[in-house]
Amino acid sequence: MVRPIKPGQTPVSPAREPVAIVIAKRIEEDIVLGRRQPRERLVEQDLCDLFQTHRGDVRLALFELEKKGLVERIPNRGALVRGLTPLEVREIYAVREELEVMAVRIIPFPVDPKYVERLEELQRQHTAAVAAGDLLTVFYSNLSFHQVLFGLCGNACLIETIELLAQKVYGIRSYANAFPESLDRARRDHLDMIKALRGSRRDDLVALTRRHLKPSPEAYIKAYERRFGKADLAPAQ
Repeated sequence: MVRPIKPGQTPVSPAREPVAIVIAKRIEEDIVLGRRQPRERLVEQDLCDLFQTHRGDVRLALFELEKKGLVERIPNRGALVRGLTPLEVREIYAVREELEVMAVRIIPFPVDPKYVERLEELQRQHTAAVAAGDLLTVFYSNLSFHQVLFGLCGNACLIETIELLAQKVYGIRSYANAFPESLDRARRDHLDMIKALRGSRRDDLVALTRRHLKPSPEAYIKAYERRFGKADLAPAQ
C-alpha cells in the first residue's frame, strides 16, 4: 500500500495505473532525459523512499524496465541503468535502419490524407516542444510521430520489432537532444518526411529515414569515449 507523502518526496497515484507501471514510466523518463546515467545503480530502498511504496512495486517496475532493455541486473550489485557499448549501439542501429527502411518501402501510396494530417498535428506538437525546451514532450511527440509513420506499412510483426529495438536505445536519445542543432535537424527531417509522403516520393522517404537515425548514436558514442576511452568496435573473436 502506498504511504502518505512527506515534503520533498515524489507521490505515486494508484488511482488509474498500477503503482509499478507508474514507477517504471517515471524511471524510464528519467533515463530518456539523461537524469539517470548509464551504469547508474538503481537502489531498491532509495526508490521505495522516493516513490513512497514497498519493494514489491519497485521490483516489478525494475522487471518491466529490464524487459525493455533499459535496466540490467548484475549479481551482487543489483539493478543498473543499462550502459550500451559503442559496438552494441552500432549493431542495434544497423538493424533499426534496415527495418525502418523496409517499413517505408512497403507503405502503400498514395497515403490517406487523414494519416498525413495526423503526422502534421504531431509535428506541430514536436516543434512547439522544441521551441519551449520541453524535452519530455519532444520525446513523446517524436515517438508518436514514428509510430504513426511506420504503422502505415501495415506489417504488425515489423512494427512491433521496430518499436522493441527503439525501446532498447531510449537511454541514448538525451545525448543528441542536448544539442539544439540536433533537435532542429529532427524537426526538419519530420517536415521533409511529411512532404515525401504527400508527394509519394519513396526514394526521398528512404533517404530521410536513414539520415534521421544518425545523430543519437554518434552523440552517444562520442560521450562514451570521452568517459571510458576509445572503444574497440570489432566483435570479440
